[in-house]
This record gives sequence, structure tokens and C-alpha cells, in this order.
Amino acid sequence: MKRNLYVGAIFLGLLLALGVGSALLWKRPAVEAAAVQVPMFEVDPLWPKPLPNHWLIGMAIGVAVDAQDHVWIVHRQGSLEPGELHATTSPPKALCCAPAPPVLEFDAAGNLLRHWGGPGSGYDWPDSNHGITVDYKGNVWIAGNGRGQQPSTRPSADGAPDESAASATASYHDDMVLEFTQDGQFLMQIGKPNHSKGSNDVQNLRLPTKTFIDEQTNEVYVADGYGNHRVIVFDAETGKYKRQWGAYGHKPDDAYLGNYNPEASPAQQFGNPVHCADLSVDRLLYVCDRVNDRIQVFKPDGTFVKEGFIAKRTLGSGSVWDIAFSKDPQQRYIYVTDGENDRVHILLRDTLEVLTTFGEGGRQPGEFYGPHSIATDSKGNIYITETYHGQRVQKFVYKGIGPVTKEDQGVVWPKAAKE
Repeated sequence: MKRNLYVGAIFLGLLLALGVGSALLWKRPAVEAAAVQVPMFEVDPLWPKPLPNHWLIGMAIGVAVDAQDHVWIVHRQGSLEPGELHATTSPPKALCCAPAPPVLEFDAAGNLLRHWGGPGSGYDWPDSNHGITVDYKGNVWIAGNGRGQQPSTRPSADGAPDESAASATASYHDDMVLEFTQDGQFLMQIGKPNHSKGSNDVQNLRLPTKTFIDEQTNEVYVADGYGNHRVIVFDAETGKYKRQWGAYGHKPDDAYLGNYNPEASPAQQFGNPVHCADLSVDRLLYVCDRVNDRIQVFKPDGTFVKEGFIAKRTLGSGSVWDIAFSKDPQQRYIYVTDGENDRVHILLRDTLEVLTTFGEGGRQPGEFYGPHSIATDSKGNIYITETYHGQRVQKFVYKGIGPVTKEDQGVVWPKAAKE
């Protein structure tokens, strides 16, 4: 009898221990998460202010912030529907609406300051705008991914034909990047439309996506792109070719890689598109290999350093669309726009570990439909443009560093509005 009591007591003790242990294991992720500090944001639903002249924004395909904390966006006028252009017909069918000029500059309060862009003398405006950068001199760089009249093979992530299975020597219109002053005066063009000979052509680009200008060396890094599979570097003053590389620092290769498979070994070349190339304060270049769901990191000479995967099982148009660094001196965090999953990931930069995400699919403030490009101002606020029918720019106000309470924060609505 005593033996049975002893056994029962031991059994009960084990159950209690297991119960306590299970509770501790269940609580541990939350405890650990609460110890992780990340930048916190709230959407500003009143930014920017309404545009004049019944203007509408089409696919908003690029955003940058200059030294005055002015926000620059570039959008695609041609993506607006006929019913959105009734004020432009002859005679006008209605009071509303008309396409805004392609390049728009806003101040920090959301007031429209300058607007310009489109075809002009001495340069070749892109068929399809893609990406905008304001360099350390204040000059504005525009890229493009317009295919012109080339035959399509599959629909691409940005609603234009995907050329990645076509001939490496096929000619596509937007084989260039352009540089302008802030007033829209043309300064320089690198590459010529319909001239690309593939990923090892050092004179022309092929559907480039975005640029970064290095103040220390006055070099322009080009993410190249929807047609090519590389990062290429030019002198930002003369446009002279400097160097280039593909994934892992390999020589770029235009062989078709097939559809992304998260179960396969990592691809040894970049997929299409190579969607961003941004240099950090400690001189590491972070490259968005969008459809392969990864960031690859390089030294400025193209030496491969490391890679990290974000939402690795994301198919379709991929999870790594654009990046921006946090504004602390060390740039401790990276913000990644994920246009397939309609959210923003916050990463620890040194490990490329995802700490938390915010946003979800939708068209209300704080939600996303095709979050495409991202930029940070000097106060830590972030600005995100949306492609497809998102067709807007949103501001997310930096609220300081706070603890992670859950992996996915959802819509970061202003706290005052919730009460």
C-alpha cells in the first residue's frame, strides 16, 4: 500500500513538473520576444496632403528622401485607367481626373513642392519608370523596366512581360538610367534604349531597377535588373564603367534558372529582378534578389560576405522588394518591403534575422497592396510606395524603440485613434 502511495506521489510530482515545464515552454517565446527591442511605427493616415489639379498617382514605383527630409516619388502615368483620365479628353468628359507628373517632391508636412518628368530633349525617358534616388549632391536618378514592343513569355511581378526566359541578347527599351537636377534639368544618361547585349554588356543596362550613389567614391551602383542578373558600378560623374558581379560574386550569367523552389539549393545566380543595391555606413552592399527571397551582402569590390532569406517559402513575385536602413548611427536594423505578402519586415542587420513584421493586405491606411519601395528620413520615419492598384505613398511615424510583443504586428494604427 505504501509502495503504491509512493508511486502515486512520484507520478503526481512528474505531472506537476511537466505541467509547470509546459507552461514555461509555452511562455518562453513571449518572454524572449519581449526582451527584443525594435523600432516602432504608426501610420500617418493624413500624409501626404491632397494633390492639386485633380491629379492622380499611378503605380508608385520609387521613393527617396533627400538631405532636407523632402520625399521624392516616381510613378507610372500610363498605369491609370481610362476612367481616371476623363479630365484630359477633348472635350473633357468630367472634372476628374488627370495623371500627376511622374516625379513629385513633398516636404515633411506632405505639401507638394515640385513636379516634373517625362520625355524631353537630349535623353530617353523610360517606357516604364522604376526607382528613384536622390544622391548626396541633391541630384535625382531614375531607372526603368519598360519592355517596349518585345514579346512576352510570362507575366512579371510588376504587371509587365517577364523576359527572363527570352534570349540573353534580346533588345528591351529601358537599357539606361538617367540623372537630373532637382528642377528636372537633364544631366547624364548611362546606356541607350534597345541596345543591351546581356549581363556582360558594360555599356548598357537591361531593365534596371534602382541606383545607389556612394559619396566616398562618387560611384553609382545599379541593381540591374529585370533583364540582367547583376550589380554594375559606374563613375557617377562620367558614367564610365568600373566593375560588376552576379550572385555570390560570380560572373553574371543569363541562363534561365527556372521558377524559384524553396526546397532546392540556393541559386548560384540572381533571379529577375535584381531589385535593389544599397550601401550601409560600414560599407557593405545589400542586394535584393527578389524572387529568390533573399538578401545578399557584398563588399564594394563584389566580394561575397553573407546572405539571408526572408519568408523563404514565398513564391510568385518574391518577398525581398526593397530595403532601407534605420537612422541610428550603426544602422542596426533593416526594413524590407515584401510586396507579395503585403507587409514590412524588420531585420537585425548584422544577422539578417527577422525580428517582427507590420502591415497586412488591404487599401486602408497602414495596409498594403504591393508595397514596392521604401526610404527613411533623418527622424527615422519611413515612407513606402505601392505599385499595382495600391497607387500611393504612405508615411509611418517613428515612435522610438520598444519591445516585440508578437511576430506579426498587423496594422500599426495610431494609438490615440484606438482609444
